[in-house]
Amino acid sequence: MLERSRSLIIAAWATLVSQIIIVGTGGAVRLTGSGLGCSEWPNCVPGSFTPVPEQGIHGIIEFGNRVWGGIVVAIALVMLVLVIRKAAGRTNLVLAAIVLGLTIAQALIGAVVVWMSLRPDTVGIHFIISVLLVAVSAVLAWRIVVGTPGARTAPRWQSALVHAMTAVLAVVVFVGVLTTGSGPHAGDGGAARNGLDPAIMQHVHSWPGYLLLALVVAVVVAAAARGPRRHLGWALALLGAVLVQILVGVVQSRIGLPIGLVGIHMVLSVVTTAIAVATVLSLRATTDAAVPAARDAAAVQGRVDA
Repeated sequence: MLERSRSLIIAAWATLVSQIIIVGTGGAVRLTGSGLGCSEWPNCVPGSFTPVPEQGIHGIIEFGNRVWGGIVVAIALVMLVLVIRKAAGRTNLVLAAIVLGLTIAQALIGAVVVWMSLRPDTVGIHFIISVLLVAVSAVLAWRIVVGTPGARTAPRWQSALVHAMTAVLAVVVFVGVLTTGSGPHAGDGGAARNGLDPAIMQHVHSWPGYLLLALVVAVVVAAAARGPRRHLGWALALLGAVLVQILVGVVQSRIGLPIGLVGIHMVLSVVTTAIAVATVLSLRATTDAAVPAARDAAAVQGRVDA
């Protein structure tokens, strides 16, 4: 049974939250046109690691994102060290190492983004890796805070439904990256776009989005009928996140993509990803979870066998 270390739990939450926050700071860089506020890497400008007055607010915003990126790396490193010191298990060690490795890779990809003058494909890869980091961090946080996922507590068809929902969510995120790459928020006035028609891409993005909504509703209905109770709670949270995402997406497309709403849409996409991870994991019992979770698993086991 994994030791309930307060420091380990705090580090797990810090890892997840920091990975979400950096999506917000990176979005601020792009949406304010500060993508080349620091024109060099690792220096901000030739001969200076920090921004100079000539860079203005754009240099401060871009440099602030870089500083936060360093903090995120430090948090990921602390997470890995604590997992090793607390002997938190091989799987958690692998997950923590993946988070640290990908976070360091993100810094290097950020350099490539700057060197290639914010090409939409490099920016898109940068964002997709952030989504992956949030997903892996969410799995790690679940295992540390809630417990190690154990036996399946739901019938196979219910698990298949949940996994189909997550697959469609991945499609929604990917098409959203293409849609953003066709729109006006390039991160810099001179940055290229991907050449796709943004008006058409907004509709293309909405199609898997509405399919996702339908599948999440189905997941909620199945959870209400079959349990477990924890799974129902996370499924309802996911439904709420998806509904807010759809509302923000529709409104932002109708009023000209204001940067505030676009930023909210970006951050909500990774928050939704984290909640989706919890929804999937909540289908399984936890081998070292609290008593209520074990009681939930026992309550549904008879129905699963039936």
